[in-house]
Amino acid sequence: MKILSPSILSADFTRLGEDVKKSLDAGAQWVHIDVMDGMFVPQISFGNPVIKALRPTTDAVFDVHLMVEDPGRYIENFAKDGADIITVHAEACTHLDRVIQQIKACGKKPAVAINPATPLSVLDYVLDDLYMVLVMTVNPGFGGQSYIPYCTKKVRQLKEIIRERGLSTLIQVDGGISSKTIEEARDAGVDVFVSGSAVFGGDIEANVKTLLGMIS
Repeated sequence: MKILSPSILSADFTRLGEDVKKSLDAGAQWVHIDVMDGMFVPQISFGNPVIKALRPTTDAVFDVHLMVEDPGRYIENFAKDGADIITVHAEACTHLDRVIQQIKACGKKPAVAINPATPLSVLDYVLDDLYMVLVMTVNPGFGGQSYIPYCTKKVRQLKEIIRERGLSTLIQVDGGISSKTIEEARDAGVDVFVSGSAVFGGDIEANVKTLLGMIS
């Protein structure tokens, strides 16, 4: 099954709960929550209070993407406040394996994100422990960027590695995913599609149904 995970970074923050509900009612399966610290990426977004406030409103999967330096400092808090999947960047972890084990110890599903220019080889020794790999298809930190074409090749290569190793690890993409790019990502082997402005820009329900129709 293909999964759509709308990024609330592009939602209207004055009616965040309402926008999330609209996307889920229209068929989106997960909620993608981008946490930015202004250090690992230029922007500052939101943190634990937002996740904690949203958690009682839905039982949908909270797909929490930590774009922060030294994310191991925050794993327990995000797990406690309602994250189901916790994604950390390989580039931000001095001890990546340790952080993955922290996530698992909290009873949550571990995922690792890699930036466009980061080679797949950083996953060689941890892939077996991962629920999901997030292949960034833009350089992280800002919404509304254009999909980087060479990332399609990267997804295909990762899919082949997962097959060769007999794993069930999911592949997620984030960045520039819209009706213009989602089919290319689907055909490359993506399982989970993060989309922000293409979901929350305009008619949320219609946008979700359009994107789901293109990946189903």
